[in-house]
Amino acid sequence: MTEDDPIFSPELSAPPGLAVRILDLSGANGADPVEVVRGFLSIEHANAFARRYVRDSLERCRSRGMAAEAVLEAWFAYGEDAEVAGAGDGAWKSATELHAFAAARPTDAEERNWRVLDPRRGEDDEEEE
Repeated sequence: MTEDDPIFSPELSAPPGLAVRILDLSGANGADPVEVVRGFLSIEHANAFARRYVRDSLERCRSRGMAAEAVLEAWFAYGEDAEVAGAGDGAWKSATELHAFAAARPTDAEERNWRVLDPRRGEDDEEEE
């Protein structure tokens, strides 16, 4: 995460209530989220985190040689979705990119690296000190 990245620009600000809800698609948690992640600096920050989180979840459901439809089927059965709440019409939605994600593996590992965007990251560093 660099200070130069526009999703961390001081001109941007997070609306009240901005969060990413992580949903277990296996239904083990019912309709309730597995967790709710808060602390994003902007809608763009939350969107990037949610997008990468879903991309990573879908890739964890992929096995070598699987067809795109089989990847989607596995993700809907065992994966995790991410919903951006509090962003209104600016919220990223997994449905807009799921088929493209399933059709091709990511070309860059950063497409799956949601951890670097996790606003809780700094909290872990503080606890270790």
